[in-house]
Amino acid sequence: MKTLLNVIWLIFSGLWMALGYALAGLICFVLVVTIPFGIACFRIARYALWPFGNRVTDRADAGLASGVGNVIWFIVAGIWITIGHVLAGVAFCLTIIGIPFGIAHFKMIPVSLMPLGRRIVPSSAPDAYPHYRWG
Repeated sequence: MKTLLNVIWLIFSGLWMALGYALAGLICFVLVVTIPFGIACFRIARYALWPFGNRVTDRADAGLASGVGNVIWFIVAGIWITIGHVLAGVAFCLTIIGIPFGIAHFKMIPVSLMPLGRRIVPSSAPDAYPHYRWG
């Protein structure tokens, strides 16, 4: 079922979102200071391609720099991306068939709002698995 949902998601929303995040990542790589944001954009782009079967967790080793970076990200891009996910999620939830895709948009809000200090892991990975890296 996850595979079917991911394929439908890829066609209707995932490909376009992933391309948008990848473009934002490339723009972030232009300036040296924004490279961490670029890395986060590519991580989110991969998640946007295939979200079903994965989840976002907090990294235990995230520190003050991640918090400061998230504040900057929130002001510059995070709020606008989050508004887009909320609007898309509500639009998908207007139909019964679109509800799982609306939920997927809502599931992406935490990582798009504050991406630093987060990681994307398979849904089957236990919570006490701090060194697991996806990708």
